[in-house]
Amino acid sequence: MTKDKQLTCSFTYQIIIGLVVLSLSFAVAMLLGAAETTARDVWLALTSNVKSESVNIIRELRLPREIAAILVGAGLSVAGAIMQGMTRNPLADPGLLGLTAGANAALAVTLAIFPATNYFGMTIACFIGAGVGAGLVFGIGSLKRGGFSPFRIVLAGAAVSAFLFAVAEGVSLTFKVSKDVSMWTAGGLVGVSWTQIQVILPFILIGLVISFLLARQLTILSLNEEVAVGLGQKTTQIKAILFILIILLTGTAVAVVGNIAFLGLMIPHIVRPIVGKDYRSILPMSAVFGAAFMLLADTVSRTINAPYETPVVAIISLMGLPFFLFIVQKGGRSFS
Repeated sequence: MTKDKQLTCSFTYQIIIGLVVLSLSFAVAMLLGAAETTARDVWLALTSNVKSESVNIIRELRLPREIAAILVGAGLSVAGAIMQGMTRNPLADPGLLGLTAGANAALAVTLAIFPATNYFGMTIACFIGAGVGAGLVFGIGSLKRGGFSPFRIVLAGAAVSAFLFAVAEGVSLTFKVSKDVSMWTAGGLVGVSWTQIQVILPFILIGLVISFLLARQLTILSLNEEVAVGLGQKTTQIKAILFILIILLTGTAVAVVGNIAFLGLMIPHIVRPIVGKDYRSILPMSAVFGAAFMLLADTVSRTINAPYETPVVAIISLMGLPFFLFIVQKGGRSFS
């Protein structure tokens, strides 16, 4: 068996294991919650038209919420992996580099000026805000001679994020929309509906599919830009498309759950020691692990202090901040 076939076979087993973990995480998320439900209730909700209080809770409240968790987890994790590969910055994360803060600021401005905007309009506003936030970070990070460096970008991200969060807070207080904005900034999946799923599903799926198709180009780009140019890769066009994908995935996620940082940082670092440095493996595995992680985090947020909700952003940050400091201490290297 050739080396390529061995790698393909190995990745097949790895992705199958990942899908099993995702399936178990989904089952746990559907079963546990403030309302007591049984495995039979879950089965009936997914496979029949039976109507009862427990089945309706699962079908109308819990199921769309967990589907949203899968989409958001996959989207943010893949966006983080793309950012790390494209910038060759191991500390890159949509939440740390201004994208979620930009999307949040755009959300606040939209709610203040156009309060009647529907969910699709909110999502588009988040795309624009994410793009502005990322543009500010990369623009400031490239001002100094010597180009990008991981720590310079992180510092620029912290400064821009603080500024954009202040803008969002100022707009919220001035126009008295703090309560509406806080629904997103708290970072949660409370009240996600099937209508919202219908809006975000195409954006996330398109972003993921195109990301997977460009995984080979991203792998080459992540190793050395000069090599990529030498191999005939149109690096400017590839970077532009990847940047749009990051905005698409991040903006959609923020429109659903708000400001979740560290997820896009953690998952690619966890995945790399398992699948290697080829983004043809990193991206799909990041999507699977990110979805599973988000499901488990949301389950904890719903059950740790039931019947009250603990913001899922707090759950992820409790794990993400120590992880971030650990990666910094290791000089940006993944687990080995």
